[in-house]
Amino acid sequence: MRIIRAAGHGRRRGAPLWRYLTALVLLPLIGVVVLAAAAAQARAAEAAGAERAEQAVRTLALLDAARSAVEQEMMPVLSLRVIENPAAAAALGLPDFLLQAQRKTAFAEAQRAREVTDLALAMVPAGSVGEDAAERAAEDLAVLRAGSDAGALDVEGVYMEFLTVSNDLMHAEIAAAAAATSQGIPGATLRAIRDVQTIAQLAQSASRQLPLFLGSLLGGGGDELIGSRTAWQTVWLDYLDVRRQMQTLSQESLRVAWDEVRTSSVVSRVEGAMAGGLSGNPVRHLPITELASLLLGGQERNAMLTGLVETAAGEAQALAAADRERANDSLQLVLVLGGGLLAGSLLGAVLLGRSVARALRLLAGQATEISQGSLVEVEVAGPREVRTVSAALGAAVAGLRRIQAQAQAVARGDLDDALLDQPLPGPLGEVVHASVKQIVHSVRQREELQFALAHQATHDPLTELPNRAQAVTLVTSALHRGRRAGEMTGLLFVDLDAFKAVNDAHGHAVGDEVLREVSRRLRDAVRPGDVVCRLGGDEFVVLVEPVHSEHDLLQLADRLIASVSEPITLGGNTAVRVGASVGVAVSRDGGTDADVLFAEADTAAYRAKAHGRGRAEIFDEALRAQLSRRTELEAAILHGLANGEMELHYQPVVDVARGRLAGYEALIRWERPGVGMVPPDEFIPVAEGSRLIGDVDRWVLREATRQLAEWRAGCPAVPGRPEATVAVNISGRHLADRRIVADVADALEASGLPARLLVLEVTETVLVDDPVAFDHLTELRAMGVAIAIDDFGTGYTSIGQLRNMPVDTLKIDRSFVASAEPAHRELVALMIRAAHTFGLTVVAEGVEEPAQLARLKEQACDQAQGYLIHRPMRAAEAGALLRTGARAGAS
Repeated sequence: MRIIRAAGHGRRRGAPLWRYLTALVLLPLIGVVVLAAAAAQARAAEAAGAERAEQAVRTLALLDAARSAVEQEMMPVLSLRVIENPAAAAALGLPDFLLQAQRKTAFAEAQRAREVTDLALAMVPAGSVGEDAAERAAEDLAVLRAGSDAGALDVEGVYMEFLTVSNDLMHAEIAAAAAATSQGIPGATLRAIRDVQTIAQLAQSASRQLPLFLGSLLGGGGDELIGSRTAWQTVWLDYLDVRRQMQTLSQESLRVAWDEVRTSSVVSRVEGAMAGGLSGNPVRHLPITELASLLLGGQERNAMLTGLVETAAGEAQALAAADRERANDSLQLVLVLGGGLLAGSLLGAVLLGRSVARALRLLAGQATEISQGSLVEVEVAGPREVRTVSAALGAAVAGLRRIQAQAQAVARGDLDDALLDQPLPGPLGEVVHASVKQIVHSVRQREELQFALAHQATHDPLTELPNRAQAVTLVTSALHRGRRAGEMTGLLFVDLDAFKAVNDAHGHAVGDEVLREVSRRLRDAVRPGDVVCRLGGDEFVVLVEPVHSEHDLLQLADRLIASVSEPITLGGNTAVRVGASVGVAVSRDGGTDADVLFAEADTAAYRAKAHGRGRAEIFDEALRAQLSRRTELEAAILHGLANGEMELHYQPVVDVARGRLAGYEALIRWERPGVGMVPPDEFIPVAEGSRLIGDVDRWVLREATRQLAEWRAGCPAVPGRPEATVAVNISGRHLADRRIVADVADALEASGLPARLLVLEVTETVLVDDPVAFDHLTELRAMGVAIAIDDFGTGYTSIGQLRNMPVDTLKIDRSFVASAEPAHRELVALMIRAAHTFGLTVVAEGVEEPAQLARLKEQACDQAQGYLIHRPMRAAEAGALLRTGARAGAS
């Protein structure tokens, strides 16, 4: 408005018009320059991205060469360990002079392989994504070689250490592939990089077969990995899975090359020999000539697959280089076109300035009238430049009219009107809009407070990630979208490995910092739009939608594992490491319930941990059947509680010094109709993993207190002698529930049993790791209930911590009582003395031999239980024992 007013006054004063025309000419030129520069910058960024992708592919190829060299080095080292093992050497059946000759050959081959491996690791370029992995591999190999040369590692130790180095390099390959594919490269190059990953995975799987297969022929079985027929069959089946993926290679030349390798006589002979093992009766003793031939054939097959990886990497590098050339050519073209466009724009701007000069004189009258406050309609006509200025003048008029509209909105109280957020021109507009902004600011403060409260309710305060409740909501919404669109939805359950060790070694403050860093790494590793949530503790989930294939989810899981497994540097240059096990679940059409999808992913993660941690497992039909059995067992437990299938057995606890009955431990038993007696270690963990454990504990509390109260009524205590107690095991999950105090109080009130005769047994980890459970125990102890630490010595509780714990009794774990080692005997004596120092009663569990009981008596242990004294018995037998003891005391 002021510019237009100035233009009107300038005309009356005779001010030159060239100033405004110069600005009008320069603005289009500046716009052309900015657009050309932006286009050139975009092409330059594309060229740089293609170059980075090319470098990442080159690094991937070098990492795979290093990985292959590591696995080739493993074979002669394993041969040396076999030859130096008397049992394995005897299994070969060779004369001693041949064994010594073979030892020299294997030693020379090991030295040559070390040189090849060191050269391959040195080829990984500095500053690349694989630099750290190559350095770690060199350090780990130095330690491994030293241990192997010194004879400190057996066959299985050598194999597992080499396998760890190979896995680390494979994770680096995955990271290099991810770095290459994150540069926005064309689809053909992206598919070529995926081909390299597929072939590299096949080469790695193939290289791990022969040691396990030969080990199964020469070994004796047992629990060891080398020599286990199941181990090499598992690796063989994994190899077949990857082998089937080779049919999906995107490049015809690679498929032809793979067919030549697959149908070669060497590969057919080697794989034919190993495939025979799946028949169920593999030949355990092959002639040494056949073993040597098989060993040479396996190495030749590995070399052929390594060559195929190099070929695929070369193809991918060539495609990335072509992408870079195309981007550079495009950059040059943009620069040429930008220069031409700039010259043309300059000429056009000069011509436009002459035309606009005439048109602006006609607009001067309208500008003067509007500057005086007349909100007249501005006619948009004339040349394009005049129309532009007329449109701007009309916008100024519209701004003045918005002042009126905003004032009316405030008067109506319509604070959601979009006009209130638009600035108003003129002094009056500034005053009015300041008032409007103040009102809107107050309203928005209230909305922000409401949002903050909602955010706190749905997000984890430590990591700022969505919490468990929000995760369920997000997964439910994603499943609805997947159902409508017919697309798959994926859920990754990420369970940290070795996190508890970090907490125990460094404290919870460091643990919190590790959780925050892990959260950041998970967010950085997923795609935009995918969601990372923290369920609690060290458990996270990643919601992925849409999902194109299960293979993509497994690749994402591997990236997450690699990212989380990197060292975490804390303050003071302290570095810690944690790992991750990932369970993958997929809903193919959105028809899966959110709770079911969580359970499936959790089950898959549990299998990943059971199979060695640091890996990903996908939920399949086998796990589905396992989960179905678990769900069925949960329903059966609930039914058994409701229909009287559960009963309590009571194991007596005796006074060691006097041999008198001191009390009982209540142990739950389940006679399931049609099945028989179900061991507690089968159904208690299932109840622990669900909300049923609270129901089980409540039933045991009510039944145990009722039974002891009934015995007391029928058999009054002998005056002057302590009354028998009953101990009930309480799970950590139930102890952390706010209802636990009420549950114990209700059981005591219903039975009429004095609180002092009830003992609650809890594990050490509950006392150390759960502050809420600690508070509940303090409150229960204040009620008069006795608290016992069960299985003491198996957890992380130190003896010095006992003085600050709400505990009355310490139960020494049976493993220490039964041990014949002098150190364990001294440790038991130390536990007893320390517990007595803090005024605690000591109970020894698992007493099965007279010598153990005699030793406990010498060490002044207070009480004991075990099969030597009494086995767990039904209520009728336990009651009879109590009555017998009472009569003996009375007499």
